[in-house]
Amino acid sequence: MAEFEPRDEQSFSNQNSSAHPLIMIFGLGNPLLGDDGVGWVIAQEVESRLAGAQKNLEAKSNFRVEVDRLSLGGLSLMERLAGCQKAILIDSIVTGCNPLGTVLHFEMEDLPAEYIGHLSSAHDVSLPTALEVGNSMGVQLPQKIVIVAVESQIIYEFSEEISPPVAAAVPEATTMVLNLLDQLIN
Repeated sequence: MAEFEPRDEQSFSNQNSSAHPLIMIFGLGNPLLGDDGVGWVIAQEVESRLAGAQKNLEAKSNFRVEVDRLSLGGLSLMERLAGCQKAILIDSIVTGCNPLGTVLHFEMEDLPAEYIGHLSSAHDVSLPTALEVGNSMGVQLPQKIVIVAVESQIIYEFSEEISPPVAAAVPEATTMVLNLLDQLIN
């Protein structure tokens, strides 16, 4: 698993240190708030599935892929996206329009504003706004951001367990992330 350690501050500040362009996969949420932690669970599954494939990915595609888990949004997430060419964000979503555990995916620009979730905060700007700010400042941000989300309900109650319908969606969401990664690489 050494190939997939989260970026440290040195690699973050030295964004172009590798000859391979970077694709980041971020699992978002809080693993102490029930279904809100599903992004972390899926990111861990993706990381496990990719563990032996990093060198082959780099040789085949010329891309470097890193997986990380974060409990932040807005400007802080935009800063973590700096230097990436492409990104996949994994999160819970509460639309009330789908059965619990439904796996959805959006392009960043197609994400309905009312479902921004961890991409914003009451103490921060939304990720779309943060990306606009970053672009206006000349920050190198991903050319493409894709979001994979799992319809959830219990996102504000303290629990380290995700609900059964959301847990049942983890394999499908993991496969979707890996398929999207394959599309981003090719």
